[in-house]
Amino acid sequence: MRINPGENVRVAMDAVWAHKFRSLLTVLGIVIGITTVVTVSSLLTGLRNGVVVFFQEFGPDNIFVKRFSGDPGSQGTPKEQKRKPIRAEDAEIVMRTARSVEAAGVEYFPPSAPGGKPITAKVPGFETDNVNLIGRSWTSATISPREYREGRFFTQDEESRAARVAVIGALFAEALFPDGAASGRTFILDGAEYTVIGVFDKAKGGFFGENGLDRQVTVPLTTARLRYPQGDRFLITFKAREGQREDAIEEIREALRRHRRTPAGAPDDFDLSTADQIIQQFDQITGIIVLVSIAVSGLGLLVGGIGVMNIMLVSVTERTREIGLRKAVGARRPDIVFQFLMEAVALSAAGGVMGIVFSIAVTNLVSALVPSLPSDTPAWAIVSGFTVSVAVGVFFGVWPATKAARLDPVEALRHE
Repeated sequence: MRINPGENVRVAMDAVWAHKFRSLLTVLGIVIGITTVVTVSSLLTGLRNGVVVFFQEFGPDNIFVKRFSGDPGSQGTPKEQKRKPIRAEDAEIVMRTARSVEAAGVEYFPPSAPGGKPITAKVPGFETDNVNLIGRSWTSATISPREYREGRFFTQDEESRAARVAVIGALFAEALFPDGAASGRTFILDGAEYTVIGVFDKAKGGFFGENGLDRQVTVPLTTARLRYPQGDRFLITFKAREGQREDAIEEIREALRRHRRTPAGAPDDFDLSTADQIIQQFDQITGIIVLVSIAVSGLGLLVGGIGVMNIMLVSVTERTREIGLRKAVGARRPDIVFQFLMEAVALSAAGGVMGIVFSIAVTNLVSALVPSLPSDTPAWAIVSGFTVSVAVGVFFGVWPATKAARLDPVEALRHE
């Protein structure tokens, strides 16, 4: 007599449902393991999407040169601190010889607290020290173009005469001029009066949902250098000609090494990077985080799998007479194996589904409570979570199912 597989599945589901609380406790480890992986993956995916959009806005053909690795505000490693500073004049030296380079833009980062006092911006009735001041060359507007909410960028003439004009970020404009229409209005920045000539539209992407460009105050490069001559933090952005980025990278490296007299065979004494290289570095960091989360969730899955195996062994003992009866009416060994294997898979799959649902709820809650921490649950994480939970049920359910199938029907019917 052949037992219908559908009947086996129904019997397995009934057995799981008959002990709901016990089943829930059994799969708790699986729920925790799947929740950990899916939640971490969702948060990191959302964060990565913001970072990718952030750097794409700088342009795919742009090449960045600075003194230290990391972000422009980085203090560098002890070894990097021995490097000579990058200067604005280095851009001109590279442009003379690098034929694959179309244009260059210079950014200058003044000290955040010159003389020990933070830079403040104020208008009548409002003052803030949350100021991200930067000096930029007029060419930066064409190398890394951005959209404007109102106004414009400063001109070459305004830069050459060190005009006290500023282009401000969207959030900075909202803070100083909440009534809107910031263009043409003035504010005091570190004791000097500046006229707003433009407001950038809200920047795309960012880290943890925030984009520092939205709080930035951009002034002409010469203006910033005249007011804060003590600084030495520069970022030079070179725009390669279309299709010649790799050639441009080598020409820039060669020109800087020759100008800085870097010995042959010695590593570069400056940092040279592109947007996709920065994204790759970010992926390496997040990859380590994912591996750690997988290791943590693996412990939960192991505990959950052992729990499934343990409860299935108990189930086999409790239902010995049932197994004997099913064998007596014609059930074969594969039917018994399939029945108990389905119970194990049902338990672990239920844990996987609960873990996925719980992780989605957690990530949505985190996004609602902390808007600066975006989340995006990837399809691969959901599919992988469910597949792994099913695999755990199969792996840890084989032994109990095999043990049930090997029971002697006569001995099983005598079992009390």
